[in-house]
Amino acid sequence: MKPGKRRKVVVGNWKMHTTSAEARQLAKGVANGLGNEDDVSVILCPPFPYLALVREILKGSRIALGAQNMYPEKEGAFTGEVSPMMLLDLGCKYVILGHSERRHKLGESDMFINQKVRFALASGLGVILCVGETLEQRKANQTEALLDRQLSLGLADVPADALPRISIAYEPVWAIGNAAHHATPQQAEDAHAILRGRFANLFGEEAAEAVAIQYGGSVDPENAAAFLRRNGVDGALIGGASMKADQFLAIIRAAKEDS
Repeated sequence: MKPGKRRKVVVGNWKMHTTSAEARQLAKGVANGLGNEDDVSVILCPPFPYLALVREILKGSRIALGAQNMYPEKEGAFTGEVSPMMLLDLGCKYVILGHSERRHKLGESDMFINQKVRFALASGLGVILCVGETLEQRKANQTEALLDRQLSLGLADVPADALPRISIAYEPVWAIGNAAHHATPQQAEDAHAILRGRFANLFGEEAAEAVAIQYGGSVDPENAAAFLRRNGVDGALIGGASMKADQFLAIIRAAKEDS
């Protein structure tokens, strides 16, 4: 890694995909392909039912286990929910919170996401906080205000000593899985600069220089290098391309080349 550079982070979000056999094969493919490579932080986030299975496969590797969501309580009468304690018990080190699909399809508010963020951090998990605007918001020139709001409310009352366990994932909702609209590397760099500036306002320049901001807008092996070499783009949150080991590994290699 080049001196003074933030460590690149590549996260595989499998969403609601894979059978147990597919999860096993995919995790093995990534672990075997990565080997002892340690220039890039790699996190796999399988569906809840396969966390224990993937944990066993990742043992001895440099890949961390993450979850796709959690509920902000230790335990209780919350049918269908999963607590951070359960995630920790299964070996998870990270959790994705505020993903655009949970915001827009499941109606999660900034305040609820903030509850999750604070509870996850207090429980000992690392948090990958997702933020990003819709196409309508971008067309209405609301991107900066929207990112400001999501970041400020999502990280409200977060203690300073928890900041090293936070990373941000910028998801332009309009560019995810959308053949008609693609974000450019320059648009990603501009959005990351907005986020880092707002993070500095909230927590200071030193914290802002340290925080990793990943890009999460349909990154694949063909465009990964173009995004990952841009200033302030510290990695990627991968959906579709994380479902094939060779594609995911190619993105990790692109991140390594820029480290």
